[in-house]
Amino acid sequence: MSNKPPKPPENDPLVTQTRLHRDRRERWLREGDQSIGRHLAQIGVLGWIYVAPTLLGLYFGRWLDEHFATGIFWSATFIVLGLCLGGWSAWKWMNAR
Repeated sequence: MSNKPPKPPENDPLVTQTRLHRDRRERWLREGDQSIGRHLAQIGVLGWIYVAPTLLGLYFGRWLDEHFATGIFWSATFIVLGLCLGGWSAWKWMNAR
């Protein structure tokens, strides 16, 4: 009779997260920390990922408002949609790393 503990299943979330943590640590030990310039570049990209859809929504909303003479109805609608799209895009970008 063997005294070995049973092997955990391959699709166990704890095993998956442990392997992911180990791989990240090994990469960090191999590559080291990122430079300050790299961090600043990532912050800049993140800002544009968030701001660009908002500005496009504002531009498109203003164009619709002028075309249909609706006040700020479309501007407000597309600003909110742009903010939502920018937030979602930023969230996906941050969690893809």
